[in-house]
Formats: sequence, C-alpha cells, structure tokens
Amino acid sequence: MAMNQCKDIENGESKLEDLEKPFLVHKKIAEYEDVKANERDDESGSIGMLLLSTFVAVCGSFEFGTCVGFSAPTQSAMREDLSLTLAEYSMFGSILTIGAMIGAITSGRIADFLGRKGAMRMSAGFCITGWLAVYFSMGTLPLDIGRFFTGYGIGIFSYVIPIFIAEIAPKNLRGGLTTINQLMIVCGSSFAFLIGTMITWRTLALTGLVPCIVLLVGLFFIPESPRWLAKVGLVKESEIALSRLRGKDADVSRESAEIQVYIETLQSLPKARILDLFDSRHIRSVIIGVGLMVFQQFGGINGIGFYVSETFVAAGLSSGKIGTVAIALIQVPITLIGAILMDKSGRRPLLMVSATGTFLGCFLTGISFFLKDQNLFIRWVPFVAVSGVLIYMASFSIGMGAVPWVIMSEIFPLHVKGAAGSLVVLVNWLGAWAVSYTFNFLMSWSPTGTFSIYSGFCALCVLFVAKIVPETKGKTLEEIQTSINS
Repeated sequence: MAMNQCKDIENGESKLEDLEKPFLVHKKIAEYEDVKANERDDESGSIGMLLLSTFVAVCGSFEFGTCVGFSAPTQSAMREDLSLTLAEYSMFGSILTIGAMIGAITSGRIADFLGRKGAMRMSAGFCITGWLAVYFSMGTLPLDIGRFFTGYGIGIFSYVIPIFIAEIAPKNLRGGLTTINQLMIVCGSSFAFLIGTMITWRTLALTGLVPCIVLLVGLFFIPESPRWLAKVGLVKESEIALSRLRGKDADVSRESAEIQVYIETLQSLPKARILDLFDSRHIRSVIIGVGLMVFQQFGGINGIGFYVSETFVAAGLSSGKIGTVAIALIQVPITLIGAILMDKSGRRPLLMVSATGTFLGCFLTGISFFLKDQNLFIRWVPFVAVSGVLIYMASFSIGMGAVPWVIMSEIFPLHVKGAAGSLVVLVNWLGAWAVSYTFNFLMSWSPTGTFSIYSGFCALCVLFVAKIVPETKGKTLEEIQTSINS
C-alpha cells in the first residue's frame, strides 16, 4: 500500500489504476476512521451490553480451549477403558484438527449467510453433539465422529468470534476486547488440563457442554453484529443494534453512516482469488504468513500439548498429573504478559524470544530422553523433561501462539485478506493435523529424535523471523506494505 499518486480510481481505464484502487480506497477509509475515532472516544454511552456480548462470544473461545486440552490428561484412561491402540488414539486426538480445518474453511460463508450469531449457534450445536457422542461412545467410530464434530465447531468459532468482537467494538476498545479471545482459549485449555487430572474422561467430556449452553442462552440477550446487518441491507436493524451496544443515550448516527460508507467501499473492491496471492506484489506477504504458520505448528505445539501427560510418564514420572497441572497454571499469566508486550516490545522481538524459548524447551526435553536412553543421571531425567516442556509451553504462550495471527492480519492488503486468510488457516490446520497425528508414532520411534526435530524447526523460525518478517508495530497498513515490497 505504498502508492500515494493522485489519480482517478473510478473509471478503471488502465491496469495501473486498477492496481492502485484498493490501496487508495483503503487509505481513504483509514484516514476517515482515524479522524472519527477521536470524536467517538468522547461520546458517552454504556458499555454494559458490549461487555456482555463479548463475554457471550468468548464462551466459544473457552469451548475451543477445552476441546484442544481434552486429550492431554485423558490418554491413558481412555486407552485403558476402550482398549484403544496407539494408532486409534492418535486418530482420535488428531481428527479434531481435520474437523477444525473444514470448519474454518467453510466458516466465512456460514457467517455471512446465517449471521454472526447464527454461525455461533451452529458451532455450539456441533460441539454439543460431538461431546455427547464422546461421552456415550463405547468404540472408536462414535469417538472419532464426536471428536470430528467438536473440531468442526471450533473451526467455525475460530473465525466468527474474533470477527464478531471486532465488528461490535468501538475502535478505541477493539484491540483489548479482541485479545480476550486468545486469553479465553488458553483458559479453556488450562481448565481441561487441570480438571482432567481430577475427574474421569467421560465427566470431562460433559464439562465441555457448559460453555456451549451458556453461549446459546446468552445469544438470546445480545444484538447481532451491526456491520453484518448493514451488509445484508438491514440498515434500521443495524442502527438498533448499535444503540443497544453503545447505550440508549449515545448518538450512533455518525457510526452508522461510517459503516455504510465502509461496506459500499468494500463492495467496490475487486474480488481476489487464491491464485492472485501469488502475484509478485503479494508473494512476500504469502511467504511471511504461511511461513509463520508452518513454524508455529511444526515446532510441535499440538503434539506436545495434546499428549503432554504421556510424555511426562515416558520421561519417568509415575504420573503426568503434576506436570499437566503446572502447565495449566502458567499458560494464562504468560499469555497475559504476551498480550501486554505485543504493542510495547514489538512483534519481531517477541517472536524471536518466543521461538528461542521453544527451541530451548525442546532441546532440554530431548536431552532428558537422551540421558534416559544412556542410563545417565536417571534421577534428574523427569525434572529436566518437565522443565523443558514448561519452558516450551510458556515460551509458546508469550509469542508464537498469538503473534503470527496478528501479523497475518496486518501484512495483506484489504482486497486480498479473505483469500489470504483462507490459505493461511488451511496451512495452519493441516500442520496441526500432521503434528498431532504423527507425535505418538515419532515418540515410539525415538523421543530424543522427536524433540530434536521440533527444536530444529524452532531454531529455523528464529532465522526466518530475523531475515524475512518485518516489524509491524505502530505502522499503518500502507507503511507495512512499503516495508514488505521494498
């Protein structure tokens, strides 16, 4: 978005003008929003409905976390109760990511057709069905179907919840409220890790119903996204929804007019396809976005996170409960610290520190298994393994978990964000499936080798960020595009 030429973008008579149009239009929108944001900050109004709406939405984020965290504390009990082989449990654990990948790919159309609330209702329905199938299952087929359904549900949640929060929040609160999404995912995962060490796996499956039920009930009391209502032509309903979100005494006419202008401008932009992303103007952004997702996943997060309890047992602990509880306790505060540092230290330093920490954690865990194989310092092996995994999880939570998604949202021009988002999400979930499915097989082959592979990807991530990823903190989208394409 580095083009500032004063040319006519309405006629589209030349290729150069067609290329410039999205950049100039987006710049015009950004400048207009910046001017109006200061005016909106001074408006009085209640944020009670805004906070309630955000709370209801992030119940889906919490559900996301419980689904991801379910397999870690339940592996040994489920394999024993249902006589599951290693391959069968690996399929159960990883099929969540296949469902999530399909859910994420279809979520955009679902959210546009049913609305943001309708998409959340549909997602909650899939999750409830999935958890009940897991609870009542006596064999692998219903178990896998249930896990797939919960995966599909959280795939929709992963798209629609951040979109809904961003669309209902005023600009001055949008960043903070959107951060709650990632925080609640971590809270849900930590909850599953913690509670799963105290109750049976079937009871843990039932706890997954709670956030879905709260979400479904709460949706009756909150408004639909004003931007979606305006997009489908329900202008009056959009203004009513805005009034509920901003407070009955707030003047929403200006914001409503801005939404209309924004939607009309978006509709005038050219529709991008996946192939358009490989144009020379966008190829570096694609490399950055896809590369960060590859390193995020192939650093081992879903393998380590899904099966952490059994990893501790393999390292020599009598039970994986202590290590699992420790992970549950550190994830939330570390994620909070990362959210605070993101806009203070910058994206690149946070990524590099995070990737370095995940490398160190994998390296230490690999060393612990090497010592065990060589029958050296056996008393220290469990301590080194737990320390390595804790360092890994804390380091991932502070940067590699959230920052790649933030950068992805910043590096693509407005008119290709939809296609780019689909590609990046597809790569992310494919990587998540590959790692979560192969982890147990790799551990059977060589625990030392497994963590050596992950540590190698973490080390490569540091180099990738240092050489290719630009700093996006405090820059306009136009400035980011200039730094990428220069």
